[in-house]
Amino acid sequence: MVYVNNNGEVISGDSYSINSGNRGYLYGDGVFETIRLVNGSPINLENHIKRMLEGASRIKMRPPSFFDVSFFEEKIIQLAEKSNIRDGGKCRLSLDRAAGGTYLPETNEVEYFIEVYSLPNNAFVLNPKGLEIDIYLEHKKQKTSLSNFKTKNGLVYVLAAISAREKGLDDYLITNTTGGILEGTSSNLFVVSNGVLYTPGLDEGCLAGTMRMQVINLAIKHGIKVYECNILPQNLLVADEIFLTNAVSGITWVSGYRTKRYFNNNVRKLVDMLNESWGIS
Repeated sequence: MVYVNNNGEVISGDSYSINSGNRGYLYGDGVFETIRLVNGSPINLENHIKRMLEGASRIKMRPPSFFDVSFFEEKIIQLAEKSNIRDGGKCRLSLDRAAGGTYLPETNEVEYFIEVYSLPNNAFVLNPKGLEIDIYLEHKKQKTSLSNFKTKNGLVYVLAAISAREKGLDDYLITNTTGGILEGTSSNLFVVSNGVLYTPGLDEGCLAGTMRMQVINLAIKHGIKVYECNILPQNLLVADEIFLTNAVSGITWVSGYRTKRYFNNNVRKLVDMLNESWGIS
């Protein structure tokens, strides 16, 4: 049985139903993090909590001072153990503004909600079949002070993911209003040319992904050059490899963009580096 933690109360996930006054449900008024579990414990949690609290502050929420890494680590591990997740898994941690009010809230205090789910693999595993992708043109992502955070306003990602499925693709790449390519529907983007990694800069409006930063740090540690820059469609056409990153899947390689085909030699090495960095065999 899987359990959830609803603001401190651990209950069965089967019997839980969301409160009708929940502001995350009513208005998308909250932030969240999706966290990978290895050996039943969250990894890279410090960066997740940092981003979550910065995002909460940006939307004028007031989390209590004890909402820190150690507090949430204890709650997540407790929930994973109760849900019998001993190896690979994922956790979704949400902060919602406390119930009350309509568009004008009655308070800026917060409530938290934690869910955990098991995954088939404890280690990060490279996808055996590469993704087929294209660029999503119907809706653009606006560059704002909220662009780098995981807020509960995700319609552009939802619509892009639906459109990709309708086109028989694995994913669409989201662009900003000036035509720069930012990210996938649930991941950050990296382009590899001549052994050098290129990824959109945070000032372009992409998500400040925790796995994105981990891959950047790993690459630099192993002597691989990384540049944060504007990525345009022509950069995809001359690339040797393309891969996507997120906290749960780690690194996912792309095999095709329209008629262009890609290798995954560098991507394979990066997956090995990632597992090594967390001591995963």
